[in-house]
Amino acid sequence: MALGNIDTVSVAVFVVLFAIFAFLGFWASRWRKGDLSKIDEWGLGGRRLGWLLVWFLMGADLFTAYTFIAVPSGMLANGAFYFFAVPYVAWGFAIALLTMPRLWTVSKNKGYVTASDFVKDRFNSKSLAIAVALTGVVAELPYIALQIIGMQAVLAVLLVGLTGVASKTVLDVALVLAFIVLALFTFTSGLRGAALTGVMKDILIWITVLTVIVYVPLAYGGFAAAFNNALHNSVTVNYAINHVKKPIPYSFLPPTLIPAYFSTALGSALALYLYPHAINGSLSSEDKNKLKLGTSILPVYGVGLALLALFGILIYAVPSALALVVKLANGAVTVPALVAFTMPDWFVGLAFLAIFIGGLVPAAIMAIGVANLLVRNVIKEFKKDLDPRTESTLAKIISTIFKFVALGFVFVVPATYAIQLQLLGGILISQTLPPVFLGLYTKRLNGYATFAGWGAGILSAIALIVEANAKFGVIKTSLFSTPLGPIYIAIIALAINLAVSVVGSAIASMAGWRPETKIKEEEITKEM
Repeated sequence: MALGNIDTVSVAVFVVLFAIFAFLGFWASRWRKGDLSKIDEWGLGGRRLGWLLVWFLMGADLFTAYTFIAVPSGMLANGAFYFFAVPYVAWGFAIALLTMPRLWTVSKNKGYVTASDFVKDRFNSKSLAIAVALTGVVAELPYIALQIIGMQAVLAVLLVGLTGVASKTVLDVALVLAFIVLALFTFTSGLRGAALTGVMKDILIWITVLTVIVYVPLAYGGFAAAFNNALHNSVTVNYAINHVKKPIPYSFLPPTLIPAYFSTALGSALALYLYPHAINGSLSSEDKNKLKLGTSILPVYGVGLALLALFGILIYAVPSALALVVKLANGAVTVPALVAFTMPDWFVGLAFLAIFIGGLVPAAIMAIGVANLLVRNVIKEFKKDLDPRTESTLAKIISTIFKFVALGFVFVVPATYAIQLQLLGGILISQTLPPVFLGLYTKRLNGYATFAGWGAGILSAIALIVEANAKFGVIKTSLFSTPLGPIYIAIIALAINLAVSVVGSAIASMAGWRPETKIKEEEITKEM
């Protein structure tokens, strides 16, 4: 039975555009040619991306398949609280402007490829650098897995629309084939492939977002109709998705959730540019000023994210699309259902492909970031005689393996648990803030104290997660109840981390243990 406007035309457009996407990925190895046997050429695009490509590349990290799925789904299922994503990205870009140009400068001067390279020399500590690297690797795995979950939602709606059933075997085969293509062009083209395919992906996503947000309100009574329908149907939606019989607060934020809203937005903003893929993309810039320019116009994506969040309300204006979400009891199909029931068949194929490759491009960047960390900051610490060619080859192999580990993670771990684990990943990555961000601005932190702070932050984060969720393994919330109200656990753990790092450094200083660093201050502030 056909679903909405999905037909063979939709599938044909999807396949043709995916073929163009794959071609760009492979052709990228010829674009701005460099010696891809060197890790900075393969993993950082030779540090030759201009401001526009940096903008597209970093935007590719923000507008992902999971973003397309999770933010509207969160709005639909939980209401106004999920609008925290809007201030979070705005603050995140402000933090990026304060930190990434300095990290780019010192990385250029010293030949660094990862943030852990910087941490190692700044604190003269191999242990702290390895800790930062492994934290990034652990946090990145469920992040990639969630991109795949977003891709699954698109494929499922496409298959249901075409055949009436979403065969798990067909879904799995399609995902494996897509990841084989991704792995091959990432291996051969590195970050160049991610950059070029990111341009295509972002153009298609902007077309999708702007078209739907303009056309659907005009054709279906606007947001007035959507909010009016929400008043009468949100209880049904809440029960179908959350098994709770009460209205969902769309038009206001409950006062009890205000501390949770702001702490989650702040914690997420602090974590955003600590992820390996965000740092990797920033270090690929041609120069510091182009990085600043590309980053300064990223808030445009924040506007797009705000529009995207509204899809979770707009679906109420389209009863047939809302009925599918309720029938499947799955908020993840919010955007695919909205597109399928409102747009012409060819546009459905274009929009679904945009969301699908919106998972593949970030997955490529994330896998490259993880490979760089593991080779440069873990393997190389135990095998110091790695030559540049071997280093690059290992990074390519690890990048490939990591993609399929993430894919296997999705096949083995239920989607619900993958989403829960990603909450823990965001909390963990924020514990690398003192050595990475503060290390860019001060040399007063002691390496041992900062390592102890990292350990305290990680352990307290895990303990708070366990306490907040009754038992480990069933993570339903990333908030912890305090006298001030529910607070995002990342903020609490980071406060403990900072207290240990700062107090420990002060004690070490009084005891005469002066911080040691291999970096001169001018190497951070100006290009040598």
